[in-house]
Order: sequence, then structure tokens, then C-alpha cells
Amino acid sequence: MSPSSSSSDALHGSSILFYLNGQRVVVDRPDLDMTLLQYLRSTGLTGTKLGCGEGGCGACTVMISRYDIDESRIIHASVNACLCPLATVDGKHVITVEGLGTSARPHPVQERIALLHGSQCGFCTPGFVMSLYTLLRNNPNPTEHEIEECFDGNLCRCTGYRPILDAAKTFADMAWKQGTVAADGSAHITEPKTTGGCGIDGCCRLQKSPDAEVANGSSAIVHDPTKAPTSITNGCCKGLESDSGCCKSQKRHDSGVAECKAVNQAEADKAAVISKFQRYDPTQDLIFPPFLIRYAKRTTSDSEPQLRPLDITSADPQSWCKRYLRPLKLSGLLAALEQYPDAKLVAGNSEVGVEIKLKRSKFGTQIYVNDIPELRQISDTPSGITFGANITLARFEQALDQYGAEYGAQRTQSLAALRENLRYFAGNQIRNVATIAGNIVTASPISDLNPVFLAAGATLTLASASGERCVPMSEFFLGYRRTAMLKGEVLVSVTVPFNVEGEVIRAFKQAKRKDDDIAIVTCGLRVRVDEDQRVVDAAFAYGGVAPTTVLAHAAAKAAVGGTWGDRSVLDRILGACQQELQLDYAVPGGMAEYRTALTTSFLFKFWAVSCSALRIACAESLLAHELDDEERMVSKARQEYAPVEDRAIVGKGVAHLAALKQVTGEARYVDDMPALAGELHVGLVLSTRAHARILSIDAEPALALSGVVRVLTARDVPGENHWNIFKDEEILPIDTVHYYGQPLALVLATTLKLAQDAARLVSVSYEDLPAVLSIRDAVAKSSFYDETRQLINGDVDAALAAADLVLEGESYCGAQEHFYLETMGAVAVPKGEDGEMDVFASTQNPTEAQMVVAEVLGVPASRVVCRVKRMGGGFGGKESRSVLIAAFAALGAHHTGRSVRIALDRDEDMQVSGQRHPFYGTWTVGVTKEGRILGLRARVYSNGGFSHDLSIGVLERAVSHLDNCYRMPATDFVGRVCRTNTQSNTAFRSFGGCQGMFLSESMLCEVADRLNLSVEAVREINLYQPGDVTPFSQPLNDWNVPLMWDQLKAKAQYDERRLAVDEFNKHSTHRKRGLAMLPTKFGISFGVKHLNQGMALVHVYMDGSVLVAHGGTEMGQGLHTKMAMVAAETLELPLESIFISETATNTAANTSPTAASASSDLNGFAVYNACKELADRLRPYRERMVGESFAKIAKTAYLDRCNLTAAGHYCTPDIGFNWAKNEGLLYFYFTQGVAIAEVELDTLTGAHSTLRVDIIMDVGRSLNKAIDIGQIEGAFAQGQGWTTTEEFLYFPST
Repeated sequence: MSPSSSSSDALHGSSILFYLNGQRVVVDRPDLDMTLLQYLRSTGLTGTKLGCGEGGCGACTVMISRYDIDESRIIHASVNACLCPLATVDGKHVITVEGLGTSARPHPVQERIALLHGSQCGFCTPGFVMSLYTLLRNNPNPTEHEIEECFDGNLCRCTGYRPILDAAKTFADMAWKQGTVAADGSAHITEPKTTGGCGIDGCCRLQKSPDAEVANGSSAIVHDPTKAPTSITNGCCKGLESDSGCCKSQKRHDSGVAECKAVNQAEADKAAVISKFQRYDPTQDLIFPPFLIRYAKRTTSDSEPQLRPLDITSADPQSWCKRYLRPLKLSGLLAALEQYPDAKLVAGNSEVGVEIKLKRSKFGTQIYVNDIPELRQISDTPSGITFGANITLARFEQALDQYGAEYGAQRTQSLAALRENLRYFAGNQIRNVATIAGNIVTASPISDLNPVFLAAGATLTLASASGERCVPMSEFFLGYRRTAMLKGEVLVSVTVPFNVEGEVIRAFKQAKRKDDDIAIVTCGLRVRVDEDQRVVDAAFAYGGVAPTTVLAHAAAKAAVGGTWGDRSVLDRILGACQQELQLDYAVPGGMAEYRTALTTSFLFKFWAVSCSALRIACAESLLAHELDDEERMVSKARQEYAPVEDRAIVGKGVAHLAALKQVTGEARYVDDMPALAGELHVGLVLSTRAHARILSIDAEPALALSGVVRVLTARDVPGENHWNIFKDEEILPIDTVHYYGQPLALVLATTLKLAQDAARLVSVSYEDLPAVLSIRDAVAKSSFYDETRQLINGDVDAALAAADLVLEGESYCGAQEHFYLETMGAVAVPKGEDGEMDVFASTQNPTEAQMVVAEVLGVPASRVVCRVKRMGGGFGGKESRSVLIAAFAALGAHHTGRSVRIALDRDEDMQVSGQRHPFYGTWTVGVTKEGRILGLRARVYSNGGFSHDLSIGVLERAVSHLDNCYRMPATDFVGRVCRTNTQSNTAFRSFGGCQGMFLSESMLCEVADRLNLSVEAVREINLYQPGDVTPFSQPLNDWNVPLMWDQLKAKAQYDERRLAVDEFNKHSTHRKRGLAMLPTKFGISFGVKHLNQGMALVHVYMDGSVLVAHGGTEMGQGLHTKMAMVAAETLELPLESIFISETATNTAANTSPTAASASSDLNGFAVYNACKELADRLRPYRERMVGESFAKIAKTAYLDRCNLTAAGHYCTPDIGFNWAKNEGLLYFYFTQGVAIAEVELDTLTGAHSTLRVDIIMDVGRSLNKAIDIGQIEGAFAQGQGWTTTEEFLYFPST
């Protein structure tokens, strides 16, 4: 057995032991700066991704299991590997996505997400897989609500979440997962009775029908031709409905998946996929290593590794952390603090990790405190509950629920208030590691929990080597990030008193989004009254309104002694609160008026809710039901599409061909590529000025570091230093900085950390120049690019003169960050001769990357091959701006002759790249009294940034979409691009179209308000009819919006819901509902004529396999899947015979960017043309060799010297528009859609929730309906973010 605890505690270890996917790992003197994510990826486990680096996106999620001594059980926790220091996993079991399964043998979690279309770009998918897997390890039979909550720390930019939730919810419903779990947690797997069911337990297909005949020993359904067919033969029943109805028509109480009562191929397809899922058997999951239980209990033998305190010194002289301590007892911690009083305490690392990553904070000595049992104790007394300061927030949640149930709702209101704010505190991954102590002692002014602790009258126990002391929470916070803790002290526990009779406490929080977001304002509000309702005590604590959490003393004083429920008391405390918590306009964080308003809104809410709880009769107590926070309902969704009758493959809902690779972590992205020998990394030297002359760049401090190989500036560009369409942007600036964050120099070093550290040592001297930073400033200063775009039709002045109403106004819409989960990156590999170079890039535009790299290096384009396997999202952001990143890598490779890798951190990506263009527009519109538009004059301005980039194209699409779906007889549209000192804004989904539509739709809202009409009525009366002509002189053929408007209006029961919403608003004072209906059209074609072409190269090999290369790139939209489907159907082969390896400029030359929603058309026709040629060549052999395999046919054709390679090309016919003359065909066709959205708004706080959305889309003949539905849903979610929660903030001076 091990030595005694005391003697072993005196021995410190310097190595860590943990298990990784079931295998023991021992790391001696681990890199103290290394995170678990960095370690995993360095070992080749690249399925775990770096998305944001601050624990906000969940792409890095892994499961960490540990044996909990206090609870004597194994705890599985989802954790952000990007924030988890490697040294902290000692004694734990780490499971990554690779530990679950492979694409050949996936885990049920992986299989279901893949086959139910829950993975598009796939970059975020491993994180979702691990979050769901962790939930199932803790609870094999979760509810749908628990499933939705398990993803609250995961972001997906592609899907809109619905298909992920569909897949995950198959684990919540016994009928779907074909298995049960006993109450004791043990798994009981049911054997299916037979095959062929729809996946529902007791499926109709599994029941013998009187009409069924038995043939060859199996049941076959035969319909009586004299009987009318049932209405759900596409669902399941096949005409076998029993008296109780088809299994598919019976609503299941706990499942939102596949509730289908009518013919619907989408749900039938989904059910067919689900029916083939492997059963989930929890007993087959990786076990927790028994050794780790003994290790945690410290019962290992003398010959085995033993759990010891750790004292590790860094072996790297450049390491930021020089010493790492891990005591196992409180006494050890206090002794360490005596020796190292300035040491940084680390628990969950959710705060410290972000400070290190983003603020570049250096903590030379760190002490890990999460393995100290004395800091994790929870106890109760007659007066309250004492929580160990180092329990995780997840454990805190459990304890709050436990004691709430044990002591009753009245006594534990403070606990319930804490629990309320914890519901929305960060994500699971953070709550699983972050602690109470970390939340308190960081003294964040926007802490979610501190205002509640403060209002509840909590007391803190602090300990040091000299003893313990208690500090009331009200005396703990001294200023911004300053507390009453002395050096050498640690927070041991926090005691929350029970509530007494006559006491009410509530917590409120307002953030830009409800879940996993930092607070704008948060509060804990408490009042205690006597039997006469007179206030005995009150505490109103706020965060977000001062440098630290504060008590509104004046408001509390105004309440004490007054009668709670008396309106004069309410007025008095509201006035005192508003006066006491006023914010200056220039307050950090902005939104001064809004934040001040929230303080009184919360107080009013509390007044109403508390009066109701205390049974005080007053007008406000009657409003309590609408003022208390309500948890959102579990989401449900349904899709519909018609069966595909005339196609073998094309049009079917085939799963993304790479989905199984993505869910298992096998899919490789640029930064997943194994490093080559001697590979270097790029660190960017970024500008700290918005506009300035560069006086000097001093790289000597960086070059002095061992491992730094080279620093490159503009003078090191051997070829052309200007790029983009207009050649008005430098690869590296020569003498002038044009925006904050502009790359000025490249540091090449042996590791990424070293390159980034060295880049910050490069000193740049500037001479500041005047800067233009916003559209309004640019308009005022006439800071425009030369180009103007206009569409003039009819006589606008005459139309305005004839109008019953003329309105003038302005509209503005802001920027939006792409937030593709995979940041920009590239790897450049020099070939060593003739200037050849391979560039592996995350780009939508491999041809431009190839051309620009060749120009920068001064070599012919034929020497450069750009390769794109896949991207982790793009959305337009990687159409042009990614080219610069590829050029940086190539420039480094050129000068060093070594492979060079660049992978931007999230903050770098956001600074360097552009966003969706902000737009500002002024308009004058003339309408009839019925709301019919007669004429519109609009002036539209976009913020292009410091260079042209694609801004003219974005402007053209915005101007040409100002009409949206409405007939405007007279138009005068003029658009300009503003030149500003910001990043060069760029392509983003819709490419200006949504900005143009937003301006006109906001105008129509103003018109409707002025005419006292519903905006839907104004929209409907102005809808284009078939044959109408747009302002860009294009007749609308195949125009279905009016029909779709009527269809959706009926199907979504718009009129009935409109009445219901009006009725709700009539009876609700502070919560209001809105119902909106909106049409869209979107033109399909590139605005530049020559880009409207696609090419493909198809090889048939002698074994019958087929390799397809085409000009489009895969970024999650399923383009490769669609192209493979086209090839398979054209060649009359199974889909499995088709393979698409990558997009490369040596197989698909002179390609157009994958953009403009045109890539399926352009490349699909090119693939079809190539395959059609091959099919024609092979037809004689197929006719002669009927019944032979395709492999034999291909081999015979080869031996007959038949060419088994074909190139295909396609160009869009008739396309081409002349803006000067307003003539020609601007768009080949339009996608069309209508949507209805119903929302609920809290008018006191601005919080809103989306209750329901209905969308109908006409996208022509879909190549893959399931993938296209995913694109529609994802686009809607992205647009919803742009218009409601995503706000791009700038510093006023930069």
C-alpha cells in the first residue's frame, strides 16, 4: 500500500499521469504553458478543434472523467480543452472524439448526428458529439430538455441547430432508440422484433395485417386494389392503419422528432434513416480506468504511481509559467502562498486562461487548487448553507436543487435566485470546471452570482497561514477587480443564510442572448416585510452599473419603513435607484441609458413579483405572471418536401458524404495536416493605429529569441506587392497603415507560440494621420470610392407629386462577423525547384489564391498549386480575404525553403479580415393611401473599408435588391461605397442582398405606420406579379412569390394567429407579441459575367471507380456531395463509386470562387457534361456487356484504347448586364421565399424570444433536398443573429 498521507504529501511529484482514450499517459515535467487542446493536437488527435480559444464555442470539447472522493463516484464532465492546462489532468481520464468510434464503426452519437444531417462544415461537430456523449455517460436516458441544455456551450454557424437536435433527441425517446434504461442506470437493450420498421416501437410495419400475404417466409404488404389508399402511405402505415391509427400519426408526449400526420417525404426519409440506427448500449462505452480510482483514493501500491502534490518547474526558459504547484490539502495551499505570495490561483482556468490568451498576461507561479477536499465541502446549519468555495458551478447547481427540495421554497429563495442566474451562466463546459471562488474573487463588475450573494447577505470565510476570518459580502468588493482579501489569503467557503417569513429575493439578468453570454446588467433584489407589510430590510445589488458589484443603498433606504405594495413607495425607490445608479454616456461598455433603464425595470419587476409572492393586493402584483422570467420551451421543428419521383439519386436527401468523417474527427482541415520536418509558423505583427505613416519597424528584439528564423516586411516581397481586383491593397504595407490590425510584418519561428510572442516584440513607430471610421463620417467628408451604381426608371418626381403620402427617412444596418468556426489558415510547401509551391488553404477561391501567390513570388501561375480539401465554414468571408493569408504562408516558404504554416487565432482573424458591410441609406417614397408604391428615391452607402475588395459587387447586389419583391413603377437608386480606415469589408452570405432588402423593408414599416395599415397588407398589395419588370429591366418569369405568399398564409394559419397575437397584446401589459410575414427574392448569378462558368475533370479508372474534380470548394454546403450525386446518376453508378478528393488548381484550372449561390449550377452542369461524354463513350461497351460489372466494362474500354477521362465546362447562357445603360440580364433566375415569424418581447428589458418561424422556399429543382433545407435553416439562423443579437463594436478612435 501507499505511504501515509502525511509522508506522501511531503514528497512532490514533477510528472502527471492520466488516461487518454483508455490508454495510460505519463508526461514528465509537462510544458506549463500548454493546454490540453495543444497537447492533443500535438499527438495527432486533431478531431478536437480550436474555434475561439476562450471557452465560448465548444469546438474543443472533450470529456474528462474523474473519481470524486467526496461523493465516492465517477463524474464525467464536458470541458473546453482550449482552457484546460495540461498539468491539471493528472489523475483523470480524457476522452476525445477519436475515442468513441471511427467512420467505419461510429458510436451511435456519431452515427445519428451524421446521418440526420447534423454536420455541415463539420468543424464544430466533434464538440457537439462530445457534449452529447458526456450527457449520455451521466444519464443514458435524458429528457429532450436536458439534451437541449447540454449544448448550451456549443456554437454552430452552419446548421441552425435543428438537425443536431433532431439527432440528439433520438436518445430521449425509447421508441426511437430501441432501448431502455432501468431506474438504477443500468442499460437494458431491447432486441428488435423484426426489421423494416420505421423506428417507432410497435411500428405498423411490424404488425401482421389481415391483408398481408406470406411469401418466401417474410411478410410483404399487398394492398387490396378495391380499397382507397390511406393518406399516409409515404409515412409508415402502407395502408395498414388500425383503429388506433398509424404509429406515425400518434403524437409522442416527449418527442419533437418526426411528428408527421400527413404525406411528407422529409419526415418519411428521416424515419427511414432512424430505423436503421444501431442501438445505443451504454455498457459498450469506454470504462473509467480502475487504477484511477485507487490513484484518487491514494491506495496504490508502492510499486505503482501515487497521487502526490505537484511542484513542477518549467524546462523551457521562454515559458510564461515558471512554476506550477498542486497541493492536496488546504495547509499545503496556505504554505505555498506564504512562500509565493504573488502566485496566481487556478481552478477552472476560465478567467485566467482568457487573460493569458487574449490579454497576454503572464503568471510566473501558478497554484492549482481544484484537488483540495477541504475547499469542496458543503454543510448545512439551522441558519443557512455553507458551500466550499472550490466546488464547481455544476456541483453548485446540484446542491442548490438538493437543498431547495430539502428545506422548502420559502427558506431557500436565495438558493433559488442563485440557481436562476446559474441557468444562463456560461455553458456546461465552463460550469463543469469554474468555481464559486473564481466567480467571487475575480470581482467582475458584471458577475452573474455576486449581486445575488450580496443581496442574500452572504458571508465569506477567508483563510491564511495565520488563521481564518469572516467577511460580509457587503464589505468584500473595494473597487474594480479589487477585494478585501489580503496577500496569502484564500477563500474557503461562502455561507448563504436561509430566508425567513416575509422575505422575498429574486435574481434578474439581461444579456444580448439568454444563454452563455456575459451580462449587460445583472442583479439580486431582496426585501423583508413584517406582518403589516412594512419593510424591515431591503438589499438591491447590481452588477454592470459600476466598477464592481454594488448595493443601491439609497433605494434600499427609501424602501425601509414604507409599506410594500404602496405605489408611493415604488415611486420613491425607483427614483432613488435611478438617481443613485446613473451612468455617464462614456461609461466603459457603452449603452449607458439602456443599462440605467434596466436597473429600474428589474426593480419594477421585483416589486410586482414580490407583491404577488407576499399576497399583497396591488395593481402591479396582477402583472407578476408576465414579469417573472420564463424558461423557453423545448424546440420542435418539421420540414416538408415532395417525393422525388423521376430521379435515381439527384434530389434525394443523401447525407453529406464527409459527415461520418466529421463526426469522428477523421476529417482533416488545413491546420490538422501533419507538420513537415522543419516547418515554421507565422506570427503577425499587427498595426495599433487606424491610419498612420510607418516611420520604422524594429525586429531586432524578436530576432534575438532562439527559434525565430526570419522577420519579413514589404521589402521582402520578391514580386508584386499589390493585390485584389483593383490592385489597391498591399500584401504588406510599405509606408502607410490603413486600419487597426493590419498585418505589417511576418515573424517566422519554430513554434506558433514563439512566433506570436516574437511578433509582439517587434517595435513599430508611427506618425498618426486623420482617420475616417464610420459611414456617416465618410458621407460627411465625401470619402468615397470612384464607382457609382444607379438604377433609374420612370419619373420619380412625378410619382412623388402624384402620391397621397410622401415619406422621407433613413435606415442603417450594421456589420456582422462571419465567425466561421475554422479561422483562416494555410500551409505552403515549397517543392525545391522551378519555384514550384503547393499551398493548402482554407479558401473559397483557390484560383485567386494561386494567382496572387504566383504574382507575389514572381513566378508563373503554373508553378503554384492551391489545394482545398474542405473548410470549416466560409459564408463569403474566405472568398477574397483568405488569399492574403495564403500569400503570407507562401512568402515565408519562399524565403526559408521550408514548409510554413499560418493559423490565425480568433481575435487575429476578426481584426485582420473584413465583415458584412454596414449600410446606411436615405429614402423618399411616394405611396397611395392604400399603401401602393408609386416611386422611390434611395441613396445607399456601404462601408467598404480601406480597399475595394469586393465592395462594388456587394453594392451592385444591394442596389438591385432594394426592390425586394415589390413593384416600384418609378425608381431612382444611387449607391456609393465609402472609403474608411477599417478592415476591408467583404463578401458575406447574400453579398449585399439582405442589406438592400433591409433598407426597403424598414421603409415599408414606416409607410404602414403612417397609413395605419399592417405592414403585411402593404407588402401584399405591392407584390410583383408574373411578367412585371424589375428596376434592372428584367422581366419576372417563373415568379411564384404571390402563390407562395397565399400558401404559407393558409398553411401557417396567419390570420388566426394574427387575431391571437392581437388578443394576447390586449391583455398583456409588458409582454407583447409580434407576427410578421415577409417575402424575398435573391438573384442567382455572379455580377461579373466571366465568373459565370464552371469546369470539371472526371476520370474513370480500370477498377470502375470514378474520380471527380471540379471548380467548387466544400465549406459545409454539401457541394461535393451534390456533385458526386450528379456524377453517379449521369454515369448510372452507385454513389459509392464516386470520389471527390479535393479542389486543386492543377485539376480544375481558372475556377470561379465558390460563392453567389451559383456553384451547384455552374459546377454541376460541368460535372454533368463531363460524365455525359464518358457515358456516351461507354455506352457501346455497356450494350455489348449486359450484366457485367462496371469495373469489367471500364477495363475492357481501356484495353480498347477508349479515353476514360473527360473535361466538362459550362457557362451560364444569356447573362450579362450593363449598369450604365440598365440593360441586359443581371440574374439567370431567382430563388424565392416567404417567411412568417412570431416573437415575444419583454418591453421592460428588450429581451425577446422567437416563438415560431414558418418558411417556404422555391429553390428550383434541388440536387439534395435535405442539404438544401439545412442551408435554408442555417441561413435563417445567421440572419436572425445579424438582425437581433450580433453587434460589432468598435473603439471610437481606432
